[in-house]
Amino acid sequence: MERPPYWLVMPAAGRGTRLGADTPKQYLTLAGRSMLEWSVQPFLAHSSCRGLVVALAADDAHWPRVRAHLARVPIEAPGGAERADSVRAALQRLQASGVGGGEWVLVHDAARPCVSAGEIDALLSAVGSTAEPLTGRAGTLAGGLLAVPVTDTLKRDCSGAGLATSRETVAREGLWRALTPQMFRLGALLSALDAAHAAGRRPTDEAQAMEWQGAEPLLVAGESTNIKVTTAQDWALAEGILAARGASAKNGVEP
Repeated sequence: MERPPYWLVMPAAGRGTRLGADTPKQYLTLAGRSMLEWSVQPFLAHSSCRGLVVALAADDAHWPRVRAHLARVPIEAPGGAERADSVRAALQRLQASGVGGGEWVLVHDAARPCVSAGEIDALLSAVGSTAEPLTGRAGTLAGGLLAVPVTDTLKRDCSGAGLATSRETVAREGLWRALTPQMFRLGALLSALDAAHAAGRRPTDEAQAMEWQGAEPLLVAGESTNIKVTTAQDWALAEGILAARGASAKNGVEP
């Protein structure tokens, strides 16, 4: 299956306050470069990537330094208060640049620096081979996302009193952890986000906005190393993953 071409959409307007740093976390140095550079690099090196649009905070003073290090000139869009706002603005910017509604977009978190080229290829191949033909409206198989099946035993905190206690074990069968990138056609995703915005709904990811429109995005198995950096523990784990991949590359081993 030939992997379809796509545009990369990266919401990067967040502050990352839970990491406890003064600088937004996407600009902190991780294993020798900013986390945003790590997150975008596998896509910019990918032959199917047509370009990149980044949604940025209005007062972002760190972006010019990172932009100068990128292999391609990105399109810039104004970031919003929430992720969905930033993605929506980025899609509108792409559309205004002449990108058609039938083009594929991959939305990826700036805080996921460990995504692999293998995961990107797997998503493109799976969605490209199963997506319904473009007919002017979203079908049920309207794109897909990387995800990992839940393997841990799940507990529900029912205390509601500030002190977490386990009152219920939740069945994990059929549950997946959503990752990024998430892949949809530009027009269908923008319509879904527009509809959510008009209804005052705030999707936590692009797949949820599509689900609200009746779509059933394909779940494509990702890698457990594709972590989202939120805490200091996540940061240390990401550094270890990237360092191990660098060592493997130097030794001629496929990471």
